[in-house]
Amino acid sequence: MPEFLTLLPPDAARSLLLSNLGTLPDCSEMVDTASALGRVTTFDIFAPHPLPAFPRSTVDGFAVRARDTYGVSDSIPGYLALVGEVAMGTAPEIKLTGGECALIHTGGMLPQGSNAVVMLEYTQSVRPGEIEIQRSVADGENVIRVGEDVSENQLVIAKGVKLRPAEIGGLMALGIQEIRVAKKPRIGLISSGDEVIPPNQTPQPGQVRDINSYSLASLITQSGGQPVFYGIIADNFEMLKVKAAQALEECEMLIVTAGSSASIRDMTADVIASLGKPGVLVHGINTRPGKPTILGVCNGKAVIGLPGNPVSALVNGYLFVVPIIDKLLGLLPNRPRPIVPARLTVNLSSQSGREDWQPVRLVSTIDGYQAVPVFGKSNLIFSLAAADGLIKIHPDANGISAGEIVDVYLMS
Repeated sequence: MPEFLTLLPPDAARSLLLSNLGTLPDCSEMVDTASALGRVTTFDIFAPHPLPAFPRSTVDGFAVRARDTYGVSDSIPGYLALVGEVAMGTAPEIKLTGGECALIHTGGMLPQGSNAVVMLEYTQSVRPGEIEIQRSVADGENVIRVGEDVSENQLVIAKGVKLRPAEIGGLMALGIQEIRVAKKPRIGLISSGDEVIPPNQTPQPGQVRDINSYSLASLITQSGGQPVFYGIIADNFEMLKVKAAQALEECEMLIVTAGSSASIRDMTADVIASLGKPGVLVHGINTRPGKPTILGVCNGKAVIGLPGNPVSALVNGYLFVVPIIDKLLGLLPNRPRPIVPARLTVNLSSQSGREDWQPVRLVSTIDGYQAVPVFGKSNLIFSLAAADGLIKIHPDANGISAGEIVDVYLMS
């Protein structure tokens, strides 16, 4: 059986892969803002008007001129004439002059002449038409000024941002009903192997149901891509080559699972080499799980051969598939990832010079989280399903000692 010629560290392998990808085409589309959660912006977005567009109260209380309250306290209250109430949803007709106030509700527009609001709990009505003020306020207190959130023409969302609920709400506040976003990149999926059958069939002795197509499809969807299934291909070079060529033509990226180990029946590397230049960039990653992973680029498109073992395939999907989808979407580089610090509960050994990824379960304690390793072989998918995240054992280390604080990379 041939040996892997080179085992690159995962970071170096990923950098090599990304640097060989072609220039991204302009693949954007207009979508309704209300349904754009998780989509990625392709243009800078600027505010068409200030927000808020008028001064608003942040509390229930009385609109006042701040200087009319200076020196006021519980022991030395002040008294202001009540001249009316600000109706919600309309511009107030009231205009305050010295010694006057107006009842206002949270979100109400400040009447002319006022520049602050005294909270309701620091006032009381002493007689009809007069309000006792028991606390002074400063200019702008309990008020949102015009443009305090964003000013007109301000950059509010940059190109390459994945939209979250806050961004959706902000766009709606600005009246932006449609937005241009990156199209979801199509990621082709092929499972190979004589022993692999669809999940809706009953396995005969020696057969296994296809797991990888569906776990990877879920990862692709979660990452903003669109999985495209090309079925299960038997261990036949020509059949795999034809199907892979079709998938690569129709998609922006191709993933082939199984057939990546260095054995006489494993032909994925040869298929990738036949699909275009430069072909196979890396065959073998210095990591566990997933050592036999293949990384290639064919005519500007990424082609990845992942191991058939479900844990290996999915873990290396996080390491290599997700970053490519990020690039295809045009996401800003070096975005923060969801990481939880936790205290490791047991010693973990590792081979020096190899990067290991260990599934762990998070247990909440009064002192924070504990990281409890979930042990299992790389073909046992439920060992990964029992985990909340992964911890990385650096190749320079021989392991991690119990009690150390580790970063848990969440898989959600």
